[in-house]
Amino acid sequence: MTLAPTIDLDILPMRVAVGQFSDLTDEQLAFAVQLGVQDIQLNTPRLPGQARWEYDDLLALRLRAAEHGLRIIALENVPIKFYDKIMTGDEGREEQLENMEATVRNMGAAGIPILGYHFMPNGVWRTSFQTLARGGAVSNEFQYDQVKDAPLSHGRSISEEEMWANYDWYMSRILPVCEEANVRMALHPDDPPVPTLGGIARLFCGFDGFKRAMETHPSPMHGLDFCNGCWSEMKGGAGVLDAIEWFGSRNRIMYVHLRDVHGCADSFKECFVDEGQSDTSAVVRKLIEVGFHGFILDDHVPHLVNDSPYGHRGRAYAIGYIKGLLKASGV
Repeated sequence: MTLAPTIDLDILPMRVAVGQFSDLTDEQLAFAVQLGVQDIQLNTPRLPGQARWEYDDLLALRLRAAEHGLRIIALENVPIKFYDKIMTGDEGREEQLENMEATVRNMGAAGIPILGYHFMPNGVWRTSFQTLARGGAVSNEFQYDQVKDAPLSHGRSISEEEMWANYDWYMSRILPVCEEANVRMALHPDDPPVPTLGGIARLFCGFDGFKRAMETHPSPMHGLDFCNGCWSEMKGGAGVLDAIEWFGSRNRIMYVHLRDVHGCADSFKECFVDEGQSDTSAVVRKLIEVGFHGFILDDHVPHLVNDSPYGHRGRAYAIGYIKGLLKASGV
């Protein structure tokens, strides 16, 4: 195995990335170049492998981006089936751990430095994907009252104590491998950040859960995928800057999803990045203040008129707005 060049994340400036797609198509590569970014993040990339990602496939992905002058800076989320038994503590988790260790080593060898992850066995929940936003743009929402009595997603309840035990079991084993491979793991909040859904406790729905995770597993390879929208949902917009201060000043923010909402965790609607309840310009200023030097990208965006399934128009608007915020802040 020939090791690919390592990206030194510590010397890169704060910047904007393009991502949240699964296929590195010619169209997506052109989109990134046209928007003037250098970094690409893929979410649950469609790679071969039913249980792990292999070195050759990861290297081919990185080299394809490099041909266009782009860096594959992060892969966010492996398929849930890669580590669902790890999250639920079920039989078979040892085998899944071996495959996740191999995936991390292969990412490091291929020169891809960040793996974004979550710890939600039953994934992201929304109650509507046809919610109207400004001017009739199409967004989404979550109403807890509509799902509070939802059936058990895994046929049984899993308590907060069990979920913490499963999480600690995994992180204590995977982070030493990350340190060997020089791959950073970035933890995304539970989305939506409510205490339980479908009988499964959610650990990362407030400050205390993240603080516990970072202090219990303090590896330099461990940090946050700071999703501004989820943090905004936690307290109706309050507490976002405090969270950036605490985690950012400790160098525990790996990268940022800059989106926003109206409402709180149990009842919210996603909106345009320029009209949410947290002040995104203040968010950028706070990131600069704490010395953040990772990348920022859009996340869920309202779909504009005549938009593509990926949301090219909505994403171009959001990315342009974020680039403007950075420029206005002197970045």
